[in-house]
Amino acid sequence: MASTREKLSQTGIQILDLARTDLILSMRFLSPALNSLGFKMDLATATMGTDAAYIRFNPMFLMQVYIENPRRLNRMYLHILTHCLFRHMFSAGGREDKELWDLCCDICAESVVDSMSCDAVMRTHSVVRDEWYERLTGEVKVLTAERLYAWFTERPRDYAAEELLRQTFTADDHSFWRKLEEEQEQKPPVGPQSKPQSQGKSGQREAEDAPNLRPIDPGERERLEREWKENAERIRAQLEVMGREKSDETGSLLKYLRMDGQRRTDYREFLRRFSILREETGIDVDSFDYGFYNYGMELYGNLPLIEENEFREVNKVETLVIAIDTSASCQQELVQEFLRETADLLGGIGSFFTKAEIHIIECDDQVQKDLVIRSADEIQRYADHFEVRGGFGTDFRPVFRYVEDMQRAGRIKGLKGLMYFTDGMGVYPEKATTYDTAFVFVTGHEMSDEEVPDWAIRLYLTPKGLKAEGK
Repeated sequence: MASTREKLSQTGIQILDLARTDLILSMRFLSPALNSLGFKMDLATATMGTDAAYIRFNPMFLMQVYIENPRRLNRMYLHILTHCLFRHMFSAGGREDKELWDLCCDICAESVVDSMSCDAVMRTHSVVRDEWYERLTGEVKVLTAERLYAWFTERPRDYAAEELLRQTFTADDHSFWRKLEEEQEQKPPVGPQSKPQSQGKSGQREAEDAPNLRPIDPGERERLEREWKENAERIRAQLEVMGREKSDETGSLLKYLRMDGQRRTDYREFLRRFSILREETGIDVDSFDYGFYNYGMELYGNLPLIEENEFREVNKVETLVIAIDTSASCQQELVQEFLRETADLLGGIGSFFTKAEIHIIECDDQVQKDLVIRSADEIQRYADHFEVRGGFGTDFRPVFRYVEDMQRAGRIKGLKGLMYFTDGMGVYPEKATTYDTAFVFVTGHEMSDEEVPDWAIRLYLTPKGLKAEGK
């Protein structure tokens, strides 16, 4: 005969199974992700939360919520799933203010759930919630956890307002995230680790309670993070195939998944893609052997056994095109920040050959200006005096035709790449280029990147430092 503990566990699992079934019937594209989470009773929590492998629940809480408002349980389930898809628990460890990070993650998750016109999760918003959505979308633009965290930390803290936001947006227990945050600093525990078990026909995993603070093996942590990244990419691909016909039901999920799916990379490394290896005059310190040099000087007095290598191999930029969308829809400050950051990076790593040429092309629906620059200082000066003065239309094709004509005439040689800074609202070329092409967007600002050709690179930059996110 089953004990009371077993009965409570089974009841909780049945309730969560019903909520999962309701969500799958309403949003079938979520099926793989929903089935990635198992269920475990855990009396360490008063509500429910996740460690990215299981939804850990208090059965008394589940029974009360299910009786009073089953839709609230669906929303909590989807809220938790959103955390997993955006991998919020894996990004928490580096945040100085854990409570603020938790709040930002909850606002992000709730904004996605609230944007969905789906009967399984729809509800009337409170006045406070709507007022904050209006304010945050006006100032932060895109409510990702990272951008929200930056917004809160960059201004004087209002702890009373933050507490009100916690009461408004908090849905689940984030205490299970802590073992994922701390694992990077821990040594792998000795002995076998508990791992998610395979699901049966009902989708139920092991239901017995497990210690809340048991550390997760580093390999298991990496596996979970990789699994959720794959789930997010799979859902994004399905939503893109579905198109706009289901956009009301799916809300802002696709938009956020696109942003989250961009692989973070170092902007310096991205620029190095456009550099080439070549010998230039100068002492190659790395190839110089001081041992033989000193031995010769000691043995013969003034006759070194080896001379310095007068040539060295270096990676530098020879020819690069930077196209600037000067239409009225692009903000002047963002263009200037992009140019200054590019100049700092190129100048900082000595990335110019003596005869280097960087063409900065101003354009809207036609090429307006082509300025040839040969040093990082020139880019800085250009950025300081840059002004948006183009028309309202944008057509990317004239720039590529112009570059092709310049190559044909021999006025551009050794071109490695073209970066096109834009908001994306324009007509793209269909033909792939023989050089690397990147369309550069600024996250958190109005942009349209859906039509970027498959052969081109998308590069996403964040203001104030312009850390790159590329795909």
